[in-house]
Amino acid sequence: MRQVSRRSILKLLAGLGTSGLTTAAMAAVLQACRSPSTNRGSPAPHGQPLAAIRAEHGKLVAADGHEVRLTGVNWFGLETPNFAPHGLWARNWQDMLDQVEKAGFNAIRLPFSNQVLEAGSLANSMDATKNPDLLGLSGLQVMDRIVEGAGRRGLAIVLDRHRPTADAQSELWYTDRVSEARWIDDWTMLARRYRAQPAVIAADLHNEPHGAATWGDGNPRTDWRMAAERAGNAILSVNPDWLIVVEGVERVGADTYWWGGNLAAARDHPVRLARPDKLVYSAHDYGPGVYPQPWFAAPDYPRNLPAIWRRHWAYLPAERIAPVLIGEFGGRSMGHDQEGTWQRSLVDFLKASGLSYTYWSWNPDSGDTGGILKDDWLTFDRAKLDVLSSYQWPRLGQAMAAPAGERNAA
Repeated sequence: MRQVSRRSILKLLAGLGTSGLTTAAMAAVLQACRSPSTNRGSPAPHGQPLAAIRAEHGKLVAADGHEVRLTGVNWFGLETPNFAPHGLWARNWQDMLDQVEKAGFNAIRLPFSNQVLEAGSLANSMDATKNPDLLGLSGLQVMDRIVEGAGRRGLAIVLDRHRPTADAQSELWYTDRVSEARWIDDWTMLARRYRAQPAVIAADLHNEPHGAATWGDGNPRTDWRMAAERAGNAILSVNPDWLIVVEGVERVGADTYWWGGNLAAARDHPVRLARPDKLVYSAHDYGPGVYPQPWFAAPDYPRNLPAIWRRHWAYLPAERIAPVLIGEFGGRSMGHDQEGTWQRSLVDFLKASGLSYTYWSWNPDSGDTGGILKDDWLTFDRAKLDVLSSYQWPRLGQAMAAPAGERNAA
C-alpha cells in the first residue's frame, strides 16, 4: 500500500508570516548590543568529545569504549520558508534549548533544506523582542546559533537534510533544482564548517527516500545506497569524525513500508564507507494516525509489531551488523487506543533492544502527530514525556557510565 503522507504539507503551512522584523539597521544595533556573555546554559560537562563516537558491533560507542545512545527529539523549521526552527514567534531560542535539556533528551535532529544555506534565505517569523540576537541573520547563521547553544548544554546535533528546497520533500536525493553535485557540495561545506564544533555528530544524508528510490540495483539515477556512499565518503574525506546516517527506502521488491523505513536490503547490499565504523542506518516508523497500514488491523496486533520491525530494520543491530537510529516516530496518543498502543510498544521495543531514537517532534505544529510541547509552545504533553522519559540516556558530554534502572535495558 502506498503511504500517503500529510506531514510535509502540514509542516510547510505552519509558518506564521514575517511579522516582527525591524529594519536592518535596528537589527545590527540589537545584535551588536547582545554580548556573548548573556548566553544562557552551562558548559557541556567534561568527558569524551562527542565527535569520537563510532559504530561497533551494532552499537554506538565513545572513544573509551562505553556505549552511547541517542535519545532525542526533532525540532523542525529550518527546512521551511521560515528558515528558522519553529516556535521562535512564541519563545526565545535559548529558553527552548534549556527546556529540551530539562526534559532529559540528549540530542536534537535538526532538519534543514539546501535552500536555507543560500545567502538570501533570511530567518523570519520570529518575535523580535524575544529573539533580538537573531534579527537579520540568514538561516545558516541561525543554524550556527542553535548548534553552538546545543553544544554548551551537552546536547548532540544530528543534521538532517530534510528537503532540497523549502517547499517540499523529494523522493530522490536530487531534483531539477538541486543536483547531486550541489547536495554533496553542501554537505561537505557543512562538514568543514562544523568540524571544530563537537556538538555536531552526524549527517542524516537525505530524509525519507521513497517512490522511485531503490536499494542495491546499481541504477545510478535511483540507487539510494550508491548515492549514500558517494555523499558519505565525500563528507568523511573532510570531516572523518562525523557519523554518516543512511535512511532506508520505501520499497524493497514487493515489500512496501514507511518512507525511509525499509532497510530490508541492507544485509545483502550494505552501504560501503571508507570508514565503516562511521555508518549508522536509520528508519522512520509511524502509527495509524499517519496512515492505516494493514498490520494495525491484524488480529494479533500489537503482538505482530516486533516481527515487522525486525524484518525491516531491527535485524541490523540484533545481528551486530550496524547501529540503527529511529530518526522519526510519533503520534498524538499515548493512551490505550490503537495509536497509543503502537507508540508505547515501540518505546518498549527500543528500550529492550538498546536502540537510539529522535522523536517526532518537539514542535506541536506537526499536524499528524502533534509534539512534546502543547500548542502554547511552553507546556509539556505529560503523557508523551512520561513514556519517553522511561527511556532516556545521559547527555553525551557527561561521563559515559551506564544509567541506572530501566535505562540499562539492552
